[in-house]
Amino acid sequence: MSKHLKFFLTHLSVSFLIGVIIVGIIFLVWYPAPFATAVGVTQIFLMLLIIDVIVGPLLGLLVYKEAKKTLKFDLTIILIIQFSALVYGFYSLEQGRPAWIVWHGDRFELVRKNDIILENIDQVQLEFQNVSWFGPQFTAVKPAVSADEQKEDIFKEVLGGISLAQQPERYVELNQVKKQIQQRALPLKELEQYNSQAEIENKIVKYSEANAWLPLKANAVDMVVLINKEAAEVIKIVDLRPWH
Repeated sequence: MSKHLKFFLTHLSVSFLIGVIIVGIIFLVWYPAPFATAVGVTQIFLMLLIIDVIVGPLLGLLVYKEAKKTLKFDLTIILIIQFSALVYGFYSLEQGRPAWIVWHGDRFELVRKNDIILENIDQVQLEFQNVSWFGPQFTAVKPAVSADEQKEDIFKEVLGGISLAQQPERYVELNQVKKQIQQRALPLKELEQYNSQAEIENKIVKYSEANAWLPLKANAVDMVVLINKEAAEVIKIVDLRPWH
């Protein structure tokens, strides 16, 4: 086997192995289904994969000539570019991963890691100070306790453009808003307004304990949170539409 071909195959194999590891981390750990769709991470991921697995090895194949004086320099530049693109893409995906699924008002909101406002981190309860490495966790916004606080919250959201779901100092355990969840829960029958019967059956058939649902507001595609109304327990997030 020629050195030319050997280098290409080695480069391709290593790039492919790295690509497989990245796929596992992204789609099994950071963006477990259906969060990749909800956040809209597919384009960034594909760009990262194309550069790492395809473009890098092909560029190496094109410039590799054994007699070339600048061969080592050229290959080094290609590897640096490939590695830099890989690190930047991987970092962007890590920063944009779903961090919290927050109950707020009458719905859940998906909050990405880079959407969290940390100005008052010293006021955040210990369990909400750090983002889990293994997919988003459920929490809730503590409801306003007075009319003045409620007005202040509305002012922040409407004029400031910042959701309370982005402010972890307001986070509380989900079981503290059990009554609100039960009051807002919608019957599964209402999903037929926004989804076909076949889609609904296909998505919820495995979750017999789910008897109600709530909307999930996400960055790219809004989805449905299946719940058990009596227990106010989250069963599963599914790729169905909660509205038109």
